[in-house]
Amino acid sequence: MGKFILRRVGVMLLTALCLTFIVFFLTNLYPNLEKLAKTQGNFRMSDGEVATYLNNNGYLQPTIVKYGQWLGFLPGYVIEGTDGNIRAKCAAPGQPIEEAPRFCGVLQGEWGRSTVIKEDVGKIIREKLALTGILMFWVMLLMVPSALIIGVLAGMREGSRTDRTLSTFSIATTATPEYVSGVLFIAIFASSAVGLKWFKGTATTAMDNITFENFFLPVLTIAAYGMGYIARMTRASMAEVMTSQYIRTARLKGVSFGNIVLKHALRNALIAPFTVIMLQFPWLLNGVVIVETLFNYKGFGWVLVLAAGNNDIELLLAVSVISVIVVLVTQLISDIGYVYLNPRISVT
Repeated sequence: MGKFILRRVGVMLLTALCLTFIVFFLTNLYPNLEKLAKTQGNFRMSDGEVATYLNNNGYLQPTIVKYGQWLGFLPGYVIEGTDGNIRAKCAAPGQPIEEAPRFCGVLQGEWGRSTVIKEDVGKIIREKLALTGILMFWVMLLMVPSALIIGVLAGMREGSRTDRTLSTFSIATTATPEYVSGVLFIAIFASSAVGLKWFKGTATTAMDNITFENFFLPVLTIAAYGMGYIARMTRASMAEVMTSQYIRTARLKGVSFGNIVLKHALRNALIAPFTVIMLQFPWLLNGVVIVETLFNYKGFGWVLVLAAGNNDIELLLAVSVISVIVVLVTQLISDIGYVYLNPRISVT
């Protein structure tokens, strides 16, 4: 198992390196840099003024050199601009260039500075990731147990009235996107005109003080969509296991139905849903964009929209890299868990 994990970590690091370079290359294409220069200066800048701005700030260096500096493998640039001022990538605002470190990349914990929020990107990412992490925690806490219970109950007796009812509910929740269910929930439970007024239609106050009233609707909106998908996978897997030969043998030997489900069927039935559950993490990280915007909850999805809409290259790079890392880590956990649940799979 140790060699398997080390091999998977090695592949994960190589994949992360390749994906981050692709993201870096795409975000540093000249049209994006030109837009950045005009955003920081003014939209009437001539081509010559744009080139001067980009050159003075190190954006016209070869892409591979900029990527090395961003990673922290290469020393940051020190450039004397056309205005006579000397600029250094690693110098903080107000810091003398002589006191600035030579390396200031991701490996040194430096993610750059946001051109929109005007703060350190690492600080922004930590704050927004924490907010979305809290949202994801409560979503998973509501979604996973509910989906597994629905799927197991439906799959235990395939074709029964319970199966048909729960399957219809699962299909309905999965077929309803978040921007529809979110609006419906707000109208039904939060609207002051026609709604029940049980909850708040915004989660802005939840960023400082989470309560059931201001946080339940965004959690329910995200959980409802993923719940049906996991329940359908669990139901199909459970129905297949319940028709297996060893389950029939257990029944013929007089084992009670409860023991058959809990001791013999459940573990094998959870193999397929486990992979789907792990895939929910990267989906949640990027899929919360709609819900966070709808409920004005300024988390990771909100900052992704902000960075992409304002061409904030450093912030967009950091968000993209974090998303890549989350996907790869969840895949690693998924592979390890799959081996644990199904010992017939060899790790060599």
